Order: sequence, then C-alpha cells, then structure tokens
Amino acid sequence: MQSRIYHGNIFPNDIARSLVTYFNRGNFQVQQLGKDDKLNIQIATHQMSTSGGQTAIGITVEKTEDGVLVQVGEQAWIGIAASLGKTALTALSALRNPFRILDRLDDLAQDIESLRLSEEIWRVIEEVVDRAGARLEFSERMRRMVCNYCNTANPIGEPRCIACGAPLGDVQPDTCDQCGFVIHKGEKICPHCGKQLG
Repeated sequence: MQSRIYHGNIFPNDIARSLVTYFNRGNFQVQQLGKDDKLNIQIATHQMSTSGGQTAIGITVEKTEDGVLVQVGEQAWIGIAASLGKTALTALSALRNPFRILDRLDDLAQDIESLRLSEEIWRVIEEVVDRAGARLEFSERMRRMVCNYCNTANPIGEPRCIACGAPLGDVQPDTCDQCGFVIHKGEKICPHCGKQLG
C-alpha cells in the first residue's frame, strides 16, 4: 500500500469527488463509502466487461491535523493474470494463424489500461492537491516550533527563540519529500515509507 500525507487546505471530499468524476466512466465503476473525515473509494472494472481482466483498487482519504493522508491499496491482479495467460496462448496460436491476434487486440489494450490504474489514480490526486495549494511539506500554519524554555511559537528554521533567545537546534522537524511524513533531524530512513533520506 502506498501512502502520502499532503499538508495544506485540502479535504478528503476534494480528492474523492475528483476520483469519482474522473473514473466513473468507460470500463470503470466507482464506489465511495464513509463520512466527511475518512472516505474509502474503490475503483474497479465493470463485472460484465466484455474485454480485459477484472481489476479493483482501493483508496482511503483521511483528514489529518494539517491536511489529508491518502493511501492507495494493492490492485487485484487475478483477472488480469488470467487474461494475460490467455494472451500467451493467443500469441502461440498467432504463430500458426496471424489473424487470431486481431480477436485479442481489445483485451490486450484493456489489460494494459488496468495495469496502469494505480499511476493514473496518483496523477488525478496530484492534480487536486496542486490546485488546492497543498504540498508534501508542512503548511505555513504548521511551520512553528515551541521553545522548550518560554513556550513561544517560533518559525521552522529559526536558530534561536524569537522571544528569549534560547537555542532551538536539532529539535525542528521536517517532512519526507517522498511521502510527507514528519521526520526529525538525524533520521537516515523515513519511518513511514522507508525512503533513504539525504
């Protein structure tokens, strides 16, 4: 399961609405469940589809303190694998009769479209996030560190407290540029997505 945390003025409904609008057409059907702060969206190929394999993928969008957490689940591959197995048989029979491949062109195109579904979902999500001005980095509202000595909120990156002058040092957090998870200085690997931090 892939997940990313977007910080900013964005809500689960913004992402869910765009996914439903974009994917509820053609060979796909979309189902949305949940309430305002946590929504589940499932995108699947129609069960009575005349071509390609059966595939489905789940997306969870949950409100966080400073934005949303988006998780895209694993795709169901059983139908695609069966369809691609049929493609291998078709390829063997096409060696004997090249015109047999024409019967499977529609299925092959649908299999490829289903395999790219996860990438297309992230592309739609990124467009919504970009329009909302949200990012994987902290929003301006969260770019504050509280001084341990006087409890004054200080902007991230400030070396000393703006009120009392105490050093703020290494206590200032950052976010992973891959998934948006809060990381602390000195961490070498993101505890959320496992990406090597530079």
